Amino acid sequence: MENKSVLLVCSGDLRPSANLKCWPMQEQMEKNLALTLERYGWSVERAHTYNAEKGHGFIDYQHEGVKIFRKIDKKRPLIVAESVWQYSHHVLAGLISHEGPILVVANWDGTYPGLVGALNLTGSLTKAGVSYSFLWSGDFTDNFFRKGLQEWLETGKVSQDYSHVTRFNPEVVSGSDRELAGDFAARMLNDKVIMGVFDEGCMGMFNAIVPDALIHRLGIFKERLSQSTLYAKMLTVTDAEAEAVLGWLLERGMRFDWGTDPVTELTRDQSLEQCKMYIAALRLAAEFGCDTIGIQYQQGLKELTPASDLVEGLLNNTDRPPVWDEQGNELYAGVALPHFNEVDECAGIDGYVTYHLWRELGLNGDNTLHDLRYGENFTIDGREEFVWVFLISGAVPASHFEGGYAGASSLRQPAMFFRKGGGTLCGVSRPGKIVWSRVYIENDELWCDIGTGRAVELPEEETQRRWKMTDPQWPVMHGVLDGVSREQMMAKHKANHIQVVYVDGDFDVRRAAEIKAATLESLGIKVNFCGI
Repeated sequence: MENKSVLLVCSGDLRPSANLKCWPMQEQMEKNLALTLERYGWSVERAHTYNAEKGHGFIDYQHEGVKIFRKIDKKRPLIVAESVWQYSHHVLAGLISHEGPILVVANWDGTYPGLVGALNLTGSLTKAGVSYSFLWSGDFTDNFFRKGLQEWLETGKVSQDYSHVTRFNPEVVSGSDRELAGDFAARMLNDKVIMGVFDEGCMGMFNAIVPDALIHRLGIFKERLSQSTLYAKMLTVTDAEAEAVLGWLLERGMRFDWGTDPVTELTRDQSLEQCKMYIAALRLAAEFGCDTIGIQYQQGLKELTPASDLVEGLLNNTDRPPVWDEQGNELYAGVALPHFNEVDECAGIDGYVTYHLWRELGLNGDNTLHDLRYGENFTIDGREEFVWVFLISGAVPASHFEGGYAGASSLRQPAMFFRKGGGTLCGVSRPGKIVWSRVYIENDELWCDIGTGRAVELPEEETQRRWKMTDPQWPVMHGVLDGVSREQMMAKHKANHIQVVYVDGDFDVRRAAEIKAATLESLGIKVNFCGI
């Protein structure tokens, strides 16, 4: 770190439209970051230039990243600056072989999913066993960022506060609850679980792929399916069957923001095609005996059919439109088919366990992943709280909304990402106690961080403000985590996704979290309890 010059790279999206739209924010971020570095007497050298033909300066393909890193001095300090969603595999190959200090920097802004992209990269680096440091800031002038940056410039490392993390001890769980957890895990290991995977590796999420050797130890075995098979199965679903699903949703009060222009608006035909995907997914899952499934959707299918977001939310809801096979047998009657958005297999493990464990506890097991998209302080009942914007395009069940389907609407996915359109299952998550968690891979072992919190209600104008600065088409949860600050969460969380489930009624939320932790430990997943 002696020459006081740092290299900078930035990984971007694979989709040209996203890179074009997001480039101005990346430019501004890099300017602000360079100004802060200059205050410490350091200069920034970009390791790759702006591409005038493409209209941006992101690394947008894996082979481009490989070529760029071939020319980089492996021992120089390196900053990966992220203000947008990025595909981690664009830079992963180069970062794995880099020998100098690595600092991942994210801008604290909800406009584009830069925090989400940075968290995916850090989770991927953790899985890959790469040493790195991580910092985040709105304008790179706050004390937290400047103190961390100075430490990295001087030592090549950043110290973080992990005082909220405790290795979970199953002995804290009562004997009867520990027996329940052990019995659940034993049945799962004995009976086996089939995880349907519709194409792995969505959006460069290396951290979301669980190696077979690790997942088999949990009694889970992948059924590798193709999205082309899902599309082909959709073609066999009749219009009448799709109309029946759509009619079921309309009868329960769900709203669809339909227009007439398929290029920019959600149309009724797009919603009907999504209903066909819903039916096709259940039929394929039943054919292959799947207990949980994940659809990649962001790649491949988006060129053929509307987005799968509505489908994913329906699958995760216990109360959902009934579907029959070609012989007239109802499929998965009376239960959800847990779906993990973006084929995040770590979330798939969590979602399956949570759904069925909660039902055994007499609780509603409908659960979902969210992105850690953004967050700000807000005063609730006279007390200032840090309220996260948990936001995801698909997978949120209607039971998470006040009024269920009557509190849900379907809005068109942005044309920038989804040329064929398709609607979401959108709404505001109701107030209530939650257990949050994340399964991840570190040192070739499965871990889970788990904690408690609550979904809170914000004033309508504040909800709309947060939606407008992120993605108003997507379902949102206003999340407050017990005993975990913003900085602690960002430093420790090893993924872009967080899993959430409600603990309704009088059931103690801490007890529910500890039973889940004991179950995961019984399966062989190491658990950290985070927070109070």
